[in-house]
Amino acid sequence: MLVLAFDTATPAVTAALHDGERVLAESTTIDARRHGELLVPSVREVLRQAGASLRDVTAIVAGAGPGPYTGLRVGLMTAQAFATTTGAPAYAVCTLDVLAYASGLSEPFLVATDARRKEVFWAHYADMRTRLAGPAVDRPGDVPGGLPLVGAGALMYAGVLGEERLVPGAPEYPSAGALAALAAERLAAGVTPDDPVLTAPRPIYLRRPDATVPGPPKKVTT
Repeated sequence: MLVLAFDTATPAVTAALHDGERVLAESTTIDARRHGELLVPSVREVLRQAGASLRDVTAIVAGAGPGPYTGLRVGLMTAQAFATTTGAPAYAVCTLDVLAYASGLSEPFLVATDARRKEVFWAHYADMRTRLAGPAVDRPGDVPGGLPLVGAGALMYAGVLGEERLVPGAPEYPSAGALAALAAERLAAGVTPDDPVLTAPRPIYLRRPDATVPGPPKKVTT
């Protein structure tokens, strides 16, 4: 097994290679404006560090979001392009599931990432592997209370959500190492068509994109 994983659903452009037992190489850059420029060089770098080539990859996994429209398209279209090139199957994993898995928590908690427009994407988990509800998008004040919080969205709106709920040392952004490890775990267990974690490489959109098609020009009157 050689899993190539990457995520571009948050400001973190992250890529990793996993051999089924451990992460062989990982690269992460925080830059919300350069997903398209950074992803392929990051993939090349982790392949170089691991002494592997794209043809060696047996599975390709991308973060499915939720996240900004442009960032998601970069990651998922790249996954599909690599799958076409190599013949390896392509999968997607909810980005919030990756943060949950990386947290290592064994009790109920919430994951929240920045959704812009003064909102957060969030999901409710029973433990690091089990999502109970979500993903959803809401204003911070409308997110369920009382549970520990993980993710950059939780940090950003800690004043509203409650600083005492933040999990110390929890990841802010998804790491491709965690994504690859979670995917490798699911692949080893055997992927089924209704797998709750590994899905088809399609984006999770919870609202319309920020960019819209311009309307007709206004008439000029004199």
